Amino acid sequence: MTEKEARKELMRRANGLSPTVHVGKDGMDDGVLNEVAAQLKSARLIKVKVLGAAGADAGTVAEGLAASTDSVVVDVRGGVVVLTDKRTWTSLSQKKF
Repeated sequence: MTEKEARKELMRRANGLSPTVHVGKDGMDDGVLNEVAAQLKSARLIKVKVLGAAGADAGTVAEGLAASTDSVVVDVRGGVVVLTDKRTWTSLSQKKF
């Protein structure tokens, strides 16, 4: 499976999810980073809502979250970021059909 197909599959899975973490005016503090890491460990695929008061655009926040939590950014649309853990990403992108 190519990276494009893996991204498509993960977006299909994330379609029914609601954002479980909200990044607000405090930005990416330790509490947000710990919560994202804990939820990725248990759920493997999460949505993060970046509020307008965060002071940065969603793309910048997504890259910061991915770097800090050792995860992969699947997609950024508007203020919503979809993240997955590296284990799920590598297993899907290396899968052969």
